Amino acid sequence: MSGQMKTCRSLLFVPGSRPERFAKAIAAGADAVCIDLEDAVPPQDKDSAREAVITYIAQMPTDLPCAVGVRINPLDTIDGLKDLLAFKAAGVTSDYLMLPKAHAIRDITIIQKTLASEADYRKTATIWAVIEDLQGLANASEIAGICGTRGGILFGGADFSASIGTSMAWDPLFYARSKLVVKTKVVQGGLMDVPFLDTKDDEGLRAESQRVKDLGFTGKACIHPSQVAIVNEVFSPSDSDIAWAKRVVQAGIDQKGNAILLDGKLLDAPVYYRATRILTQAGIEI
Repeated sequence: MSGQMKTCRSLLFVPGSRPERFAKAIAAGADAVCIDLEDAVPPQDKDSAREAVITYIAQMPTDLPCAVGVRINPLDTIDGLKDLLAFKAAGVTSDYLMLPKAHAIRDITIIQKTLASEADYRKTATIWAVIEDLQGLANASEIAGICGTRGGILFGGADFSASIGTSMAWDPLFYARSKLVVKTKVVQGGLMDVPFLDTKDDEGLRAESQRVKDLGFTGKACIHPSQVAIVNEVFSPSDSDIAWAKRVVQAGIDQKGNAILLDGKLLDAPVYYRATRILTQAGIEI
């Protein structure tokens, strides 16, 4: 496998029923690709898609340029149970599994315990949970906690808006997005935003990506390869951000643990930690 989703700006979905598209999706430049067995696969194709995905994962190269995972069906459905048991029976593992309609901790532990090959089952599976309704939102901090820093939360805004009877406009979903930021930041795991559904509206995608980044999201999901470059750009630190962060971190090193003074200003610990996060996101060793 290519590795876990340590820093994920973009996650590109690809239908599990279209294996001829897997390689193209992996080459699109996203930090992660999610092969989808849920929404992108019609009911009559679930069994054949599952078989194709497991075959692909079993033969997948180890030097891929991104993390590759699978979104299984919800565990309260027959198809979801089939997905999980098929992975267990085949003995294959992807970089992560994504669970839609996550409601509580038990949903995550079912996956972890089923796929466990060691005593500490929490270390055996990287899980991304999709929060798509009020129950999941209410339990978001606990779900994020069990997913840990290796996994994270994806905001399922389309299903969430349907569950509360609103559109996917910014204002109706602002509360849910804000609450997810507050609840998941305690764990420092990833927090991905719902895909922008209009694949022809680049400026709309850019604007929404910037808004969720400013809110505290770490990345955004994509439904088309053309969206990846814009999302990566928005969620990457700018040159000026990196230059500032380098100066702050260097000042902290020079002060040897004492108060940081830079350009006549006293910088407190949160500012220093923000600078280190920027350099980590940029892949710069501190």
